[in-house]
Amino acid sequence: MKRTLNNQASGKIGEKVTVSGWAETVRSHGKIVFIDLRDASGVLQTVFTPKSESAYEEVQKVRPEWVVSIEGTIKERPAEMANLNIETGKIELLAEKIEILSKAKTLPFELSLPKEDVKEEVRLKYRYLDLRREKMRKNMIFRQKVTSFMRSFLEGKGFVEIETPILTKSTPEGARDFLVPSRLYGGSFYALPQSPQQYKQLLMVAGFEKYFQIARCFRDEDPRADRQPEFTQLDLEMSFASQEEIMEVIESLYSGLVKEIFPSKRILKEPFPVITYKEAMEKYGSDKPDLREDKENPDELAFCFIVDFPMFEWKERENRWDAVHHPFTRPQTENIEEMEKDPGKVLAFQYDFVLNGYEIGGGSLRTYRTEMLEAVFRIMGHTKEDLKRKFGHLFEAFEYGVPPHGGMAPGIDRFMSIVMNEPNIREVIAFPKTGDNRDLMMDSPSEVGEDQLKELNIKTLKAKK
Repeated sequence: MKRTLNNQASGKIGEKVTVSGWAETVRSHGKIVFIDLRDASGVLQTVFTPKSESAYEEVQKVRPEWVVSIEGTIKERPAEMANLNIETGKIELLAEKIEILSKAKTLPFELSLPKEDVKEEVRLKYRYLDLRREKMRKNMIFRQKVTSFMRSFLEGKGFVEIETPILTKSTPEGARDFLVPSRLYGGSFYALPQSPQQYKQLLMVAGFEKYFQIARCFRDEDPRADRQPEFTQLDLEMSFASQEEIMEVIESLYSGLVKEIFPSKRILKEPFPVITYKEAMEKYGSDKPDLREDKENPDELAFCFIVDFPMFEWKERENRWDAVHHPFTRPQTENIEEMEKDPGKVLAFQYDFVLNGYEIGGGSLRTYRTEMLEAVFRIMGHTKEDLKRKFGHLFEAFEYGVPPHGGMAPGIDRFMSIVMNEPNIREVIAFPKTGDNRDLMMDSPSEVGEDQLKELNIKTLKAKK
């Protein structure tokens, strides 16, 4: 008999069905045994009585979290026994057969316990069990709804979704790269992308004009509580668009998304406030101000844009200028001589996207004049030889006709943690790393065999303690 999902059972009263899932609870009331059966769609109460002798005998063996398949007839519950807190609370399945599909050991923690009562290390080590919790399932489902809305919205605006490579080239873009050794080209390495920055600019050269991607990004940064070495962002780029037009797309997207998927949330101000970096620092003491009227109210969403950032910042320890955002950001000047004379005075066409005191995205208009891009790198201390070696492909592409362009990359993980009222981004990622970048479930990073290292022409040094 074809399997029926639990949430389909309400429409099958009086019918014989087969349901399958996990025994969330097993309890006996006198001679009657109840199993609350959980599948991906919800929970259904199943009832075993001595009338179905073989099923009644078999159910005595079942323990919590065993996987079973149950055949029986859907019945309405007596009105006084209905549970209106769940979708299937007005019905139950009167069991006639049960098949034990797999057994489960005693779980390392009770799924019914609040997550705060279970050590996070234990939850991450047994993440596949932690994901059985209703709250975690809800987080994953709403994350999918958000990315689905983003895709639909942007496609409707004429954007084209294009995947860019994961194995790419190591270039100086701010954080450390994760390096991947090449077996075929000994001594050479790929890098995992910190973002699809250069690829999306090359797609503008290619003439797509409106690109987006739900992109995986990788940064080998020092451990921080609310950072992950790999994360997900909505990456988009537009040709022939002003800073204001790009921000309008983002505002329209997030305003529509909140109203469609999170109707209980209240957006504090629309249109979203646009605040200069100077004003934000002077008035709020932060470039990511929390504009909520009631900061204790998690259902209030205060979006804003921060604009007019400085183009360069002085790195005292390195004794050099560096780009505040990244070197491809367009300065708010066309005068190269003046920029090189006093880099600290130059503002950038950079804008950050802020929500409730957190930066949830950043973007900029890009430098598309090669002489200006060379000047920016020159101010940062790079030689022409450096540029040719690291960015020769980009400079060459720009020689074949490049449109003015810009974009933005809102982070999906941080946005989800805010709207789902979670304390950190690990709660909205299916399989996150710990705060110190370890995967306790897979036990990684881990050592590899000497044969693998030899094949890759690699020797390792013992880490200093």
